[in-house]
Amino acid sequence: MRISEIFYSVQGEGSLMGVPSIFVRTTGCNLRCSWCDTPYTSWHPEGEELSLDSILAKTAEYRAAQHVVITGGEPMIAPAIVELTKRYRELGMHITLETAGTVFADVECDLMSISPKLSNSTPEGPFRQQHERLRLQTEVLRRLMERYPYQLKFVIANRADLEEVQSLTAELHAPAANVILMPEGITTEIQSERGAWVAELCKEHGYRFSPRLHLYLYGNKRGT
Repeated sequence: MRISEIFYSVQGEGSLMGVPSIFVRTTGCNLRCSWCDTPYTSWHPEGEELSLDSILAKTAEYRAAQHVVITGGEPMIAPAIVELTKRYRELGMHITLETAGTVFADVECDLMSISPKLSNSTPEGPFRQQHERLRLQTEVLRRLMERYPYQLKFVIANRADLEEVQSLTAELHAPAANVILMPEGITTEIQSERGAWVAELCKEHGYRFSPRLHLYLYGNKRGT
């Protein structure tokens, strides 16, 4: 598998925020979000080819960790993703898989962290058409939600994004308790400004709020 980075940190987003976790970041993505915070896995994918044994040997260095987060890029399109999750299951790890929900694979997973892309993610330029065609795959989303414990995590850039969230979650019959709103932005200043009104939207509609904890702890840098 082509891996961008492997590191040990605390989960910065979603329902397991704050949990010490090993992050295995695959490289390669079928989308190109305008606000992508890991362009080195999507717009300009980089990484090294590692065997599954090498990946597991690297993660074994973090002996205290009981959680592994497989992220990207889009890990569901990574070769051997199913086998990698099976290997982590054999080790007794809690497995979170971060995905945009555009591709289904029969992985082992304790928390399917699905981040459907709203229209605020659509880029200008040559990738626009592909991105718009792929970003919402409702049948894939339904399969993931039926198969795994899940959270739906939406990146919110402006108040108008709420209408898209409500429309999609109604179509998917997703309970509000499974829906997480997260302010878009890679600086603590933007997070704080947007977070104030995103939290109010969550209070109004019963959704969960998630800041991006790692930005407050470490800033916008790799390996965190």
